[in-house]
Amino acid sequence: MAGHVFVSEHSRAALTISTNNGQAKKFPQYLAAILATLAALVAGSFLSWTSPALPLLQKPSSVPYVTDEEGSWIGSLLNLGAFLGALPAGLVADWIGRKVTLCALTIPLTGSWLLMAFGGSVVELFLGRFIGGVAIGAVSVAAPMYIAELAESSIRGALGTLFQLQITIGILFGYVAGMVGDHRTLSFISCALPVLFFITFIWMPESPVFLLSKNRKDAARKALQWFRGKDYDVEDELMRMSDTIKEAAENKGTLGDLISSRGTVKAMIVALGIMTFQQTSGVNAVIFYSGNIFQNSGCTFSATTASIIIGVVQVLATYSSTLLVDKAGRRVLLLLSSTVMAVCLTALGLSFHLQTHGYDVSSISWLPLASVALFIVVFSMGFGPIPWIMIGELFPNNVKGIASAVTAASAWILAFTVTKTFQNLLDLLGSPITFWLFAVMCVAGTIFTFVLVPETKGKDLEDIQLELSGKKKSDRELEAVVDGSLSKTNVNI
Repeated sequence: MAGHVFVSEHSRAALTISTNNGQAKKFPQYLAAILATLAALVAGSFLSWTSPALPLLQKPSSVPYVTDEEGSWIGSLLNLGAFLGALPAGLVADWIGRKVTLCALTIPLTGSWLLMAFGGSVVELFLGRFIGGVAIGAVSVAAPMYIAELAESSIRGALGTLFQLQITIGILFGYVAGMVGDHRTLSFISCALPVLFFITFIWMPESPVFLLSKNRKDAARKALQWFRGKDYDVEDELMRMSDTIKEAAENKGTLGDLISSRGTVKAMIVALGIMTFQQTSGVNAVIFYSGNIFQNSGCTFSATTASIIIGVVQVLATYSSTLLVDKAGRRVLLLLSSTVMAVCLTALGLSFHLQTHGYDVSSISWLPLASVALFIVVFSMGFGPIPWIMIGELFPNNVKGIASAVTAASAWILAFTVTKTFQNLLDLLGSPITFWLFAVMCVAGTIFTFVLVPETKGKDLEDIQLELSGKKKSDRELEAVVDGSLSKTNVNI
């Protein structure tokens, strides 16, 4: 979702044959990405907090006591805060650095948990959720930027899926921690997560791309050497980064630049489209309804146990996407994900329809349970992690920060809208039509992906930009030859 670097073909680096004797190390890149995405694990714990906490807060003896309407705001204020936090995050990360931004966000993340732990009123819960949301929105921009700028293209997809994987681990953590006590105990336990993130991630290097953008070439070389290993010659890659940053500085992006060329317009359409279908797929509704679905299917699981089972399924399925995304490809997994989700939601709506109209559904009591499980699996393999990866691959460097902020903000405001209006849709349309409506959105997502979304697996970021612009690599190479010839002519003159 930010900060990837593409090679400038007319740069001196493009004419240099690499002299690397050693292969770049993968372990330092994975380590840095895992520690950076601990911030996403913190975000996941915020997302799942309402599942165990709200039922406790809505008991008559609870202090504070939360009504159904107040509970819906507690659930959705996090998304509203994240929308506001995502908007300036790219600019802040460009100003003070990706690493510094992420470390600084531990302050509001920790403060949010403490406010909810000590708070004695609903207003304090509102404020805690909102502050946490603002920080999470910024994390959703800064963490993918950091990962994108340290990753080699061969493992870019796998590292990109770690953000969504850590979110699902954080969600599972929240479900499990919710078994130990009331909402205050849960908040105290969760407060340890941002502290853990800070004390582990603070030792990682800053993004070499950011360091080069601040003319700190020696620091950038040292950081890149750490990420690639001591036996790897980083000079060519460092030169390509420098060329790209120089080009981006000469063509500094603004909001208007997102619609200034065919390539950026198409990138914006694709990015906003896949984010829209991610949020309107009904994933939040399915997870919200999962406790009832488990009970209606005849299972003897409690709502807490059902939530933990769903959390485990999410983690395992998202982990599988880290293995598949650089092999099967982004586009294939998106198509598979949206198509199967549409089938699952249709089946889920049908089971509710039959129950509502008094049909005997004992022979298909397994259907809702199977639909939910399969839905979560395919979402976690496709439309869960992949939109966040592709945002970092679709935009040229000069507009990456702005584009990341806009698309992340759009995702969070859509999440707020879906979460806040889900109960209204159930009341107005009923469960069957509500889930069928989500199924229609998944079908639309399949069509959108098939028609407009390019495959980015294994492609250099520059090649992706050329494809979005409707150009061929040979056209760019010809331009580079012409530019080189003109420069040589000018020198001879």
